[in-house]
Amino acid sequence: MGAIAAAISLPLTSPTRRSLTFLTASRRPSSPILKLNSPSAAASPRAPTLRVSAVSSSMSVEAVEKASPAAFLDRREAGFLHFVKYHGLGNDFILVDNRDSSEPKISPEQAAKLCDRHFGIGADGVIFALPGINGTDYTMRIFNSDGSEPEMCGNGVRCFARFIAELENLQGKHSFKIHTGAGLIIPEIQEDGKVKVDMGEPILKASDVPTRLPANKDQSVVKSGLDVDGVTWNVTCVSMGNPHCVTFGTEGGQNMKVDELMLADIGPKFENHEVFPARTNTEFVQVFTPSHLKMRVWERGAGATLACGTGACAVVVAAVLEGRAERNCTVDLPGGPLQIEWREENNHIYMTGPAEVVFYGSVPL
Repeated sequence: MGAIAAAISLPLTSPTRRSLTFLTASRRPSSPILKLNSPSAAASPRAPTLRVSAVSSSMSVEAVEKASPAAFLDRREAGFLHFVKYHGLGNDFILVDNRDSSEPKISPEQAAKLCDRHFGIGADGVIFALPGINGTDYTMRIFNSDGSEPEMCGNGVRCFARFIAELENLQGKHSFKIHTGAGLIIPEIQEDGKVKVDMGEPILKASDVPTRLPANKDQSVVKSGLDVDGVTWNVTCVSMGNPHCVTFGTEGGQNMKVDELMLADIGPKFENHEVFPARTNTEFVQVFTPSHLKMRVWERGAGATLACGTGACAVVVAAVLEGRAERNCTVDLPGGPLQIEWREENNHIYMTGPAEVVFYGSVPL
């Protein structure tokens, strides 16, 4: 699917005024960069290489220049934020080149406005590529769609790796050392364009997850009862640098069918439960075979999303600890599958999956 190359007029200071119009550009690297503004019939459906896929009530299209994506990202106009929107299995992010400063270019409040799917660009979060520290190549910071800042994001780090490769004009197989709030993360772009990420070791000590549930296996919480609105759920708590509560169902219940869950109702009750002092991400899991799992996720600060990379990692850890799965699994998410491996020899978890460009854009600050 070709990426959409567009400059989007979206003042961050006024949530009631917006113009969001996207045009599908050709797949050639030299696709024209487009600026979208005000009324005209210039966007004719007869144009040979452009197709209007979403249109505002009034629109005109002006081809400002023909440029590669890299040239678009090199722009440095004062008062504008240039970005690329990526998604990893539908978990979508606004990526910002922030390599010239150790502080994000926009505030959490501005990020929340950009993420709004009605009054903004629409995304699950904004990710900043900042200078590396302590011997790393880059630093990754994220603002969620509610303005909160998580420690890490698995789908986000795959998008981050592809974004860096584009910024640096890198081809083929490459790896990067990324400093995150969860520590060192090493993504590697594969020859097929997918990204394999060394996610490090899972954190299982209850107080470090963190959870107030009492440890019931060594210092960990594994298949422990959690009361949610009078219903007892069996949960295993895992941190991948960010907290996860993984459940395969209620106490005494059969294999859960995750598609039947009322996620918007139950998810917030887990996220904000008193036993999770930092709130929590929650994964609801169905087991098909010991190497094939299916999950739905309620993300802390973002709600229901199509995919969660750290969540898929936590799911495999929990499934192994509960004796439900092997160490190498395909995990189906609403946006598609991830391959997760928890290696016994070094205790590291490896996640492999795609990351794709959606479109390029600019917003006035």
